Amino acid sequence: MTSTSDSWTIRHFSQANPAGPGCDSMPALLRRLADSIDALGPVEVQDVVIEAEITEYGPWRSGTVYFHLPEDE
Repeated sequence: MTSTSDSWTIRHFSQANPAGPGCDSMPALLRRLADSIDALGPVEVQDVVIEAEITEYGPWRSGTVYFHLPEDE
């Protein structure tokens, strides 16, 4: 039996809403992430992870986008 090990790297970026009032806005975070994805051009999004850190203004939302560029294929 032959065993092979495939490995690959995925690109990613993270963004958060500005700290302070409004940091809990999910629509603002999703718009921010979508604008950044659009700016990348043609990419294949593999996953989006949303996180929140509790602050005095509510949950401070952030997101990480994992993606592939066409030349990564």
